[in-house]
Amino acid sequence: MSTPTVAAPPLGPRAAVVGRLSALDRFLPLWIILAMALGLALGALVPGLNTSLDAVKIGEVSLPIAVGLLVMMYPVLAKVRYDQTRRVIADRKLMAASLALNWLLAPAFMFALAWIFLPDLPEYRTGLIIVGLARCIAMVMIWNDLACGDREAAAVLVFINSVFQVIAFGALGWFYLQVLPSWLGLATTSADFSFRAITVSVLIFLGIPLLAGFLTRTIGEKAKGRHWYENTLLPRLGPWALYGLLFTIVLLFALQGGNITARPLDVARIALPLLVYFLVVFAAGMLTGKWLGLGYARTTTLAFTAAGNNFELAIAVAIGTFGVTSGQALAGVVGPLIEVPALVTLVYAALWAQKRFFAPVTPTASVTQEKS
Repeated sequence: MSTPTVAAPPLGPRAAVVGRLSALDRFLPLWIILAMALGLALGALVPGLNTSLDAVKIGEVSLPIAVGLLVMMYPVLAKVRYDQTRRVIADRKLMAASLALNWLLAPAFMFALAWIFLPDLPEYRTGLIIVGLARCIAMVMIWNDLACGDREAAAVLVFINSVFQVIAFGALGWFYLQVLPSWLGLATTSADFSFRAITVSVLIFLGIPLLAGFLTRTIGEKAKGRHWYENTLLPRLGPWALYGLLFTIVLLFALQGGNITARPLDVARIALPLLVYFLVVFAAGMLTGKWLGLGYARTTTLAFTAAGNNFELAIAVAIGTFGVTSGQALAGVVGPLIEVPALVTLVYAALWAQKRFFAPVTPTASVTQEKS
């Protein structure tokens, strides 16, 4: 088992942030572009691909795509230290700020952006709203670590977001896609929208890997200890999240090929509100943490967990609810391509802010973390 240390690692600027990523992580935008290209080629060259993919389904999602989605989610949830929940929950300022940013501000802001930037494209607009509801659980751990955030706080906030999504995602989807637009006199989502379909998609594509990740950590640590689990098993599991993402993107773009090649400007229109979203929500997180006096580590964690989104879940929900070739699914697929370079840039922004606006961390003031 691990033992607590007195101080967190030093928080000085890091000259080679991108260099600390693995080759797979560092060049993820390139791999995503290549996966898109491969998918487009398959869609053009393989006749009857739609029929083959839909031959066997899990819920409303074809089996190959469902496998890719589950593979994406499982390694991330296996990384969470579930035994650290109590410490972070006891931090009322951090918890209140995180819940407000993640479940009030960010979804409402994405709703506004979707209507501002895509008023004439209802499918993409709905896809962006779904993205806004899918709170971070994936690569945010990488960005938070690179920016010297509080690792355990990030893990617990990710866990809380995961559980909250299972419970509340369907209700929030119903509110933002049907109730709120009706109140504002805007068009509601088509009759194809199903509260049940969204809830089932969340239970399958988040509930199953969440349970699997919890059991993997619990059993693995009991069997061989935390050091072995985090230094031997997790490095082997970790890359599979990105393998699953790339595999899913290949299949989605194989099915979306006609839409993409016919309307490339639509992809650019999806990307623009996403960029605005990342920048504004991240800035809101940093300013909120500074105002509350959370210190640099927890402030950075608050900002990244608010700005990051669970595109895997958004893709799964869009496919399960609206279909694999829908505009809603395409909006989710564009997300990772934009998120990776945007959040790498925000890592540098956080380190700059740490040097300029936050006092240096001393051993007595630092956030307690655990060494494996």
